[in-house]
Amino acid sequence: MPLERNPWPNSDQASLTAYYGKAGDESQLVSLVVSDLGVRYDGKDVRTIRCHHKVAPSLHRVLEKLSKTPHAWVLKEYAGCYNNRPMRGGSLPSLHARGAAVDLAPSTNGNREAWPSSANMPIEVMEEFAKEGATPAGAFWGRDAMHMEFTKPK
Repeated sequence: MPLERNPWPNSDQASLTAYYGKAGDESQLVSLVVSDLGVRYDGKDVRTIRCHHKVAPSLHRVLEKLSKTPHAWVLKEYAGCYNNRPMRGGSLPSLHARGAAVDLAPSTNGNREAWPSSANMPIEVMEEFAKEGATPAGAFWGRDAMHMEFTKPK
């Protein structure tokens, strides 16, 4: 079945809750098997990623494609998906609290690092997420290039 052009919700809290459910609701999560894709966290192989069941197929397609490219190095520095926490610097839930965002290669793509002038996330990585309708923060916000979220771009 082909992916709808952009099935993801807008990034406001009402849209996110309507689409993904309440932040922190672990009953919406699945364990996405990534053991064969070269994903690593803190130098250790990652077997599964906990993510929202609605993003799991798209996230797997992206990670699988990236694992076969020269940009697979970003998978060796996986920094998380589900994390029930507020947005940095705020009180509203993060997209990570819904398992609908993933961070890759944070050591060279931090939140305050401008992309592409100082962050080094390859545009090809962001394009793979964009092909699935996700929002790559570096390309859309000009910073936080490690962050990819399954929302419509603002």
